Order: sequence, then structure tokens, then C-alpha cells
Amino acid sequence: MNENLLSPPPSHTLMGIPVVIAIIMLPTIMFSHSNRIYNNRLVVFQQWIVQMIIKQMMSIHSQKGRSWTLLLISLIIFIGSTNLLGLLPHTFTPTTQLSMNLGMAIPLWAGAVILGFRNKTKSALAHFLPQGTPIPLIPMLIIIETISLFIQPMALAVRLTANITAGHLLIHLIGGATLVLLSINIPTALITFLILTLLTILEFAVALIQAYVFTLLVSLYLHDNT
Repeated sequence: MNENLLSPPPSHTLMGIPVVIAIIMLPTIMFSHSNRIYNNRLVVFQQWIVQMIIKQMMSIHSQKGRSWTLLLISLIIFIGSTNLLGLLPHTFTPTTQLSMNLGMAIPLWAGAVILGFRNKTKSALAHFLPQGTPIPLIPMLIIIETISLFIQPMALAVRLTANITAGHLLIHLIGGATLVLLSINIPTALITFLILTLLTILEFAVALIQAYVFTLLVSLYLHDNT
């Protein structure tokens, strides 16, 4: 049977229990909470990560920009957890879809730009025409700056989509090659399996890094408009 990367994965069971149940329960384990007086290590680690992200990302913002803190933290947690869950077997990664990434990028970018035009109209318009521009180049520069402004959300979405899709595609191809080589050449299969393991570890790092990069760029767009 020919495989299709875009087709939904088949339903699988482990000891008679659908694997999808464990996958659905995994976010509850990852983002657990404690009502005890003393939090466990996982909650303390999560709080430390969130505080570090807030300190690094929001320190450059004004008071108006810091009002977006909860939104940006929720965004990075959502993208990061979605990317990580997509690395589990028999799951699908929504961030490999350009439509979903555009659905996140366009409203956030538009909100930052509208905020800039409302609160800093002169400064926002000044970005379209750098100071000291020769008069003959003014129309061309305005067109170029306008195009670059509208390309920003597309660049956000395409960057996230391309990085996540490329990693998943490599894992799929190397994993298929490893299964084929098991019946042909076991030493070569072991080498490809080692490569697959290292690539999987790299993909875990890429999943978190891409979530941070996406949120950081949104934060920088917000900083330019507040």
C-alpha cells in the first residue's frame, strides 16, 4: 500500500487500549498543576521557564507592550506543546499546515500594526520613508516598504511551516530507509537508526526553538509599534 504523508494516521492500540487516549492525556501530564503548599519539581521548572521567557522577551517593551505578556506566553506554550506532541507516534502536527500558521500570524501582526498606527501614527508612517531619501526614489521606497510590511506575517508562517515540515519529512524518510535496510544490511541499518535517533533529538530542540522564534518575532513587531 502506498503511504501518503497528508493522510490521517490509522488508529492503533497498545494492549487493547487506543494509543490516542495516552496522547490526549499527555498535555495534562506536561502541564500539571499542584494545589499543595509546596509545588513539585515539574511545576517549579515550568514557572522558572515562564519567568525567564517573560524577563528576556518583555524587558524591552513599554507599559502598553507589556499588556501583551499573557498572550505571548500563551502563544509560545501553545506552539511549543503542539510541536512536541506532533513528534509522538501516530499523531499529526497542526503547525505543518500553512493555513493554521497564517491564522496565528496575521491577527497578531495586524494587531501590532494597528496599535502602532493608533498610538504612534507619525512614527509608523515614518517607516515607509527613511530620512534623507532622494526625491526620485521616494515612490519606489514607499512601495518596497509597504510590500515588506505585508510580507511579515507570511514570513512568520512560512518559517514555522518549513522548519517543522522539513524535520518531520526527514524523520519519515530515514525511518523508512532504516526499516528497509534491516532486511538487507544490518550494520548500515544500525547507522541509519543512530542518525534517526540524533535527528529526533534535534527535532525536539527545533520544536521549542521555532516556538520561541515565532513568539519573539511577534514581540519585536509589537515593540516597533508601541
